[in-house]
Amino acid sequence: MRPHIAIFTDEPGWHGRRLRRAFALRGCTTQSVSLRDCAVDLESPGGLHMPGFTRALPDAAFVRGVPGGTLEQVVLRLDVLHALQALDVPVYNRARAIEVSVDKAMTSLLLHHAGVPTPPTWALESEARARSLVLGETARGHELVLKPLFGSQGKGLRRIAKPTQLPPPQDCNGVYYLQRYIGPPTGQGEDYRVLVVGGVARAAMTRRGSGWIHNVALGATCLPAPADAELGELACAATRALDMDYAGVDLMRAGDGRLMVIEVNSIPAWKGLQTQTGPDIAQMLVDDCLARLVRPAMRQQA
Repeated sequence: MRPHIAIFTDEPGWHGRRLRRAFALRGCTTQSVSLRDCAVDLESPGGLHMPGFTRALPDAAFVRGVPGGTLEQVVLRLDVLHALQALDVPVYNRARAIEVSVDKAMTSLLLHHAGVPTPPTWALESEARARSLVLGETARGHELVLKPLFGSQGKGLRRIAKPTQLPPPQDCNGVYYLQRYIGPPTGQGEDYRVLVVGGVARAAMTRRGSGWIHNVALGATCLPAPADAELGELACAATRALDMDYAGVDLMRAGDGRLMVIEVNSIPAWKGLQTQTGPDIAQMLVDDCLARLVRPAMRQQA
């Protein structure tokens, strides 16, 4: 029997095409599904309504996107992923891994507890405490980066050099997530993206921006990564700390030369990274998903 795979995405695009082709090369059929269109429906197979899976649940689900929305909408979309796992349908990445990585505060906390080097970080609600924190950090010669607690692709980042630059609570959804800035003071900066698949660092690149933000989505240039074993080691340690099947791990070098993990993405894009590596990344991901999750589950069911 050919495995039938659900690819959760709202925008199949380039990544969706690569995944569909990679699954097809391994004898699988696929169906793109938006989590917006899924529902709890106790009269459907497994109690879930999923377009394209009206008679039976998929053999596995590959998560390429969890759309944003209200708290209730996001919880319901994650409920679908949790329910699939409870029904023994492999989900790549798992719902818990996605929840942890989307929440930057929890990511920072888990990295810290696992001993993975990451910049000093604070997440708090009090504007007065946030201003006091900025005052203390800047007095010691440090700047801070204010990030949305839930966000990606470098959107909404602010560099804070003095308390007056801190926005009011309503401009950051009532939560200040602040991380010590560790890049170069001025001019062009860079960071590193490492792709970890099945516990192994499989590809890496340097991202160089015209300013202090280095996301490819905002125009950063993709370059080969340096031959540095520590990059892969730290990326794998970060992925283990967050219990992920695969991850895009962002690292930066502090002024004293130490590498630090900045962020861990459980639904990473890889179009830019593909330009810096020979092997097909979609095929890497698909092969790992099938080998570690799908085939063992299907053998067990048989």
